[in-house]
Amino acid sequence: MTRAASEFLTPQSLRTALRRADRPHRLRAFALALPAIAFLFITFGVPIGLFLLTSVGNPEVRETLPQTVAALADWDGKSVPPESAFAALAADLAVAKKQNTAASLGKRLNYESAGMRSRIMSITRKIDQLQPGPVAPQLTAADPAWGEPGIWRIIQRNGSKFTPYYLMTALDLRIDDNNGIAKVPDDQAVFIDILGRTMWISALVTFATLCLGFPTAYMISIAPARMAAIMTLLVLLPLWTSLLVRTTAWVVLLQTDGVINQALMAFHLTTEKLQLMLTRFGTVTAMTHIQLPFTILPILAVMKTIPPALMRAARSLGAPALSAFWRIYVPQTLPGVMAGCLMTFILSLGYYITPALVGGPRDQMLSNFIATYINRDLNWGMAAALALLLLVMTLSIYFIFLRLVGAERLKLG
Repeated sequence: MTRAASEFLTPQSLRTALRRADRPHRLRAFALALPAIAFLFITFGVPIGLFLLTSVGNPEVRETLPQTVAALADWDGKSVPPESAFAALAADLAVAKKQNTAASLGKRLNYESAGMRSRIMSITRKIDQLQPGPVAPQLTAADPAWGEPGIWRIIQRNGSKFTPYYLMTALDLRIDDNNGIAKVPDDQAVFIDILGRTMWISALVTFATLCLGFPTAYMISIAPARMAAIMTLLVLLPLWTSLLVRTTAWVVLLQTDGVINQALMAFHLTTEKLQLMLTRFGTVTAMTHIQLPFTILPILAVMKTIPPALMRAARSLGAPALSAFWRIYVPQTLPGVMAGCLMTFILSLGYYITPALVGGPRDQMLSNFIATYINRDLNWGMAAALALLLLVMTLSIYFIFLRLVGAERLKLG
């Protein structure tokens, strides 16, 4: 072989040639998948992206008080603003009164300082009563708070297009009077605790489904074909039932006069009815039942690929049954175990209906608070911040898992 031929047949050149030859196949595959990708991007990616952008959006002050924001651009934030700022505020509030936008402005500023909404609405109602001349004395006479720098610092701080307020609040942080980052008071710090509670409940559900799902998957894998088909059908059957129906069924089972308490009393296992509803036990139990198929199926898929001859060979070589099971069989099921646990844990992080119906006040997860901010408080910025926090946490757990385990070891089916 000549030197030129040997250089041409280097591993790098072979890999390049193979990639070039495979390029048409990849392009055809991409073209076939392009409609699905475009559909997901338009119907899933874009709406979620726009929703998450509201976690840093800050349009209320900038759109309602444009002249005031401009007048406060060069203000030092320490002394009372000049007369031009008061005049600009009066002009902006006069326009806001005509356009009925003062309420949204007050609602936004009220997030950062309690009482701002009533203060904005009060001064807006009186804005037509201002007399010609300096505006500052008239505003401070109507409400002395306008003569203090603090209220103006809030307006100045929220004059930008974007704000870290929602994200910082989701992390139990705030901006102090010196524009520094500080922790919120202990009696107001709730979201980190809720985040920890969400992860803890998800971990409990994952552990419970693993303890129940592994033996079940093993029984199905060694059962005769007819029996295995029936058992697999029983595992899949809950997936064909509405999540709301399954959760409501657990409400019937766990309530004070429910089936479980009646059975315990009938068999004299307890002398009084137990409080099973609105408890952590009820929440974890119901979630475990719902998530169990998602843990069983990946484990079962891996178990069916393990040759039975391996266990027989280990026994023939003198290994005890339990030792052969733990040292030969179980390690081969780890890809399915890891995939099932990862799927269950991530799905449990986003649970909403089950904790809302079965759990108590101390069992509500992060998704429940996202729904509350959307449906009751109409605070889309805070809801988006909590959703972004949950998304970042979920992606972090997923990528850490892939980093430690490796994507090639996951077996989802």
